[in-house]
Amino acid sequence: MPVVTAEPRHLPEIQAIYAHHVLHGTGTFEEVPPSLEAIEARFRAGTEAGYDWLVAEDASGVLGFCYAGPFRARSAYRHTAEDSVYVRDDVRGQGVGRALLAELIARSERRGIRRMLALIGDSENAGSIGMHASLGFAHAGVLRACGFKFGRWLDVVIMQRTLGPETPPVP
Repeated sequence: MPVVTAEPRHLPEIQAIYAHHVLHGTGTFEEVPPSLEAIEARFRAGTEAGYDWLVAEDASGVLGFCYAGPFRARSAYRHTAEDSVYVRDDVRGQGVGRALLAELIARSERRGIRRMLALIGDSENAGSIGMHASLGFAHAGVLRACGFKFGRWLDVVIMQRTLGPETPPVP
């Protein structure tokens, strides 16, 4: 299962995977799946800003995707990124997300990102929490009951990982 840089040709499958998570999962707090045009705009904005979008694929198509993006717009956060990882429902639990995130971490570190954050929807999202922990993310906090989806209040679990030296040199 190769992990490669996402290209525009992957975007319809990325949109379909994400739409499934929007409609059936609590890992994202979006409630209406974004259109293909909206996904294209997000992809373009992220890649033009220098962030990576990756896909894992095999003969069946895109198995999952991930991307890094800015944690916040203020310039002081420019060395901190937030990750997002989504896997096709029929291949969950098979290491696709882990392979994607491992490559995203490596590429982000090479680009000068020094902290990567994961804001994981739903404190019951054991798969995502465990995957992040297995790749060196540490629990940093929980935002309690800050999202409401599928008729219930949802937490956001915050995890973070250092990329590069613990105390990076001053840029």
